[in-house]
Amino acid sequence: MMKKIVYIATMVFGIFTINSCDTSDLELTNPNTLSPDTFFQTEKQVQSAVNAAYANLQTRGLYGRNLAFAMDLMSQDTSPNPQLEGNKKPFHDFSFNAGNDIIQYYWESCYLGISRANFVLDNEQKINALPNSVLTPEKKNKFLGEAHFLRAYYYFLLVNRFGDLPIYKKQTIISVARSPKADVYTLIKEDLQFASQNLLSKDVEEKGRATKEAAYAYLGKVLLYEKKYDEALVALNNVTGFSLEDKGNFFDNFTEENEHGKESIFEIEFNEKNGVGDKWGDAGNSGGTGFEESTLRGQEYGNLSWYNVYPADELINSYETGDLRFGDTFYVPGSLYLNGKATMKTTDFTTSEGLRNSGWKKYQNYYRKLDEAVQSSINFKVMRYADVLLMKAECENQRTGGSQTAAIAYIKEVRDRAGLLTAINATKDDVFQAIIHERKVEFAGEQSRFDDIIRWGIASTELQGTGFTVGKNELWPIPNRETSSNPNIKPSDNNPGY
Repeated sequence: MMKKIVYIATMVFGIFTINSCDTSDLELTNPNTLSPDTFFQTEKQVQSAVNAAYANLQTRGLYGRNLAFAMDLMSQDTSPNPQLEGNKKPFHDFSFNAGNDIIQYYWESCYLGISRANFVLDNEQKINALPNSVLTPEKKNKFLGEAHFLRAYYYFLLVNRFGDLPIYKKQTIISVARSPKADVYTLIKEDLQFASQNLLSKDVEEKGRATKEAAYAYLGKVLLYEKKYDEALVALNNVTGFSLEDKGNFFDNFTEENEHGKESIFEIEFNEKNGVGDKWGDAGNSGGTGFEESTLRGQEYGNLSWYNVYPADELINSYETGDLRFGDTFYVPGSLYLNGKATMKTTDFTTSEGLRNSGWKKYQNYYRKLDEAVQSSINFKVMRYADVLLMKAECENQRTGGSQTAAIAYIKEVRDRAGLLTAINATKDDVFQAIIHERKVEFAGEQSRFDDIIRWGIASTELQGTGFTVGKNELWPIPNRETSSNPNIKPSDNNPGY
């Protein structure tokens, strides 16, 4: 991994290529070659450097492909069909090890994103020295805020998977040892606090960029993960100006036409018209240097396409009768698709092991197409308002002096949209069980549940019989490429059990 950081550092201080963008959206742009003599001299150059830090979110190591597989398989939201590739199956039974390339590319994608964010932050003085006629103080702060937000986001992805981490606050070619998880969280919170004070509001920021509200939402999530419920609630209460998609429109959260809707707080951008990059080569796994403007999520999960995974039976059975989210989350025999012109048949769920009961509908293009055609342009909504409501419910329920009545009101808002009117008992335990259930069915297939059951401490029961080992599989191993190249992290320093 360190060789990758050296490569990026060399590129940015020599002549390097990054993704720029016009002012209409963040979804991709032609590359600009910039020399160190002219860098950070114009608004476009500053924006280009910030855009480069977003690019690694689109890699196959993260949202382009592998992150969805790993998280959905570990949570048991989804189950593997026989043809699923061998490097992905171990996440379902927790047999992965430090040599797994998905773990390697995840690590590298995040640290390359951090390096790019650090490139911007290392040049804060140069950015602030620009005349206000070239770049206004507000824009200087907001670009720096984006870099802080993105660094925090990458570290949040990493700390949940690996625990203690090497912390890089500047671009460097010097390897460092792992720092305690608590120190990583401290940096994440500092970055998000800066971002929350300096990013623009969603009402004025261009779609696709991090906003003030996104920073507060993630700050609240981080504090919730630390069980600092009072502080988390303060942060989450600053996420205003959003509402749930209307009753009957839950699926609008997962279509291309309704990206950046009223429920969306932060999305990972994709637009295949701007280029699909190195679809299968190594550069697309973690580099983030090409036009990685498509995700393979639709093709991989589609029951009319590769159908590499299917919704787990236990998840299917978790939905209450009448829950409107079911039909917007899964295809089953009889489901309509292709704008209502075609109907899913029983045989559309066929595998070499026989018939399955369902297929994924979230993030699939079948609602308008007969075929996924490999690449997809549907954005990932990685933070939406339903998450904020359920996090606020959890904070109210768990904090000292909290209100179960307030918690139930937040849960009810989510359940009302789903067409569910059943009352929730106002005891702390009943409310907590309601939160567990709602997060499971609301965010099915959205890579949320594994982190939830780990932080709640219920993995031993929820993942019983899957191969999950308590004290080991809460974390991933540090990848072999890092322990072999970083002299400060030896294989013997790896996480327990690896």
